[in-house]
Amino acid sequence: MNRDAFSAFRIHNDPASGHRAGIETLQMQALSPGELLVEVAYSSVNYKDALAGTGKGKVLRQYPLNGGIDVAGHVVASTVPAFQEGDAVLCTGSGLSETRDGGYSQYIRLPAAWAIPLPTGLSLRESMILGTAGFTAALGLLQMEANRQSPSLGPIAVTGATGGVGMLAIDIYTRAGYEVNAISGKTDQFAALSELGASQCLDRHQLAFSGKPLDSARFGGALDNIGGKMLSGLLPLVQPYGNIAVCGNAGGLVFDSTVMPFIIRGVNLLGVATAATARDIREQVWQRLASDWKPRYLDRIATREVELEGLADVFETMLAGGSFGRTLVRIGKTA
Repeated sequence: MNRDAFSAFRIHNDPASGHRAGIETLQMQALSPGELLVEVAYSSVNYKDALAGTGKGKVLRQYPLNGGIDVAGHVVASTVPAFQEGDAVLCTGSGLSETRDGGYSQYIRLPAAWAIPLPTGLSLRESMILGTAGFTAALGLLQMEANRQSPSLGPIAVTGATGGVGMLAIDIYTRAGYEVNAISGKTDQFAALSELGASQCLDRHQLAFSGKPLDSARFGGALDNIGGKMLSGLLPLVQPYGNIAVCGNAGGLVFDSTVMPFIIRGVNLLGVATAATARDIREQVWQRLASDWKPRYLDRIATREVELEGLADVFETMLAGGSFGRTLVRIGKTA
């Protein structure tokens, strides 16, 4: 691969012409600084990437930047002894495509503090099928278990179950010994969710929340990608001392609740903020994802694979609600 001139999906927001994004030819001096120069093998597509790439969401804090909040590849140059040429590394979140160049590029510079050595048990490809989505699902479970979540409390409800986070959560949580109830409006995909391990699939359009401060407990806990009315409805249904890990807001930023689930049942509401996760926790999550929490069905969950040229179509499909599973972005040398 030519290091003097290489391709990247770059996002601009100029005062005169506004938002524009597309594939450009860059030189090394255009990249954000970092101790590691990485030849990129894979990235992935997350909802934030679609918002950033289309300009329909305020994700980037400076311009121009290369898109892509996930990246995996091989080190080709390092100024720190902890990483050597040829090392396989990954990075998710950590300011990629927000304050510095992201993974939609044939090369990326990374601060050594953000780069995670590829754990034994994962390939570069697998790490990007997981990406921020899998990391989010696993971080949610790690936080729930830190608050004494266990399979004995009952099934974990996973909302937005046909998205990347949701599908990976079903696979990860069942791998960890939990029963999972999948909640989605895409009833035509219920068979696929059952094949991933969901014991029950619930149509979100048919869920009848009573509006009571407390209702008959139905779930041991939940991973909620939706927020809004969904989160309001789930809180009264969680078993005593169960947990809801909140990681998305597709259904709205605001939710209504009383204090009753918290002071009567001891329910915990946990925030899952992946981008700035401390390194020791980040490493712990990736080790679990490479071992006892490694999903069984990654190839089923990776429903689409594109190169940089295919990103624009993927973004539009995702924002229109038409995506299913994870989209892998193949960029460079993948061996």
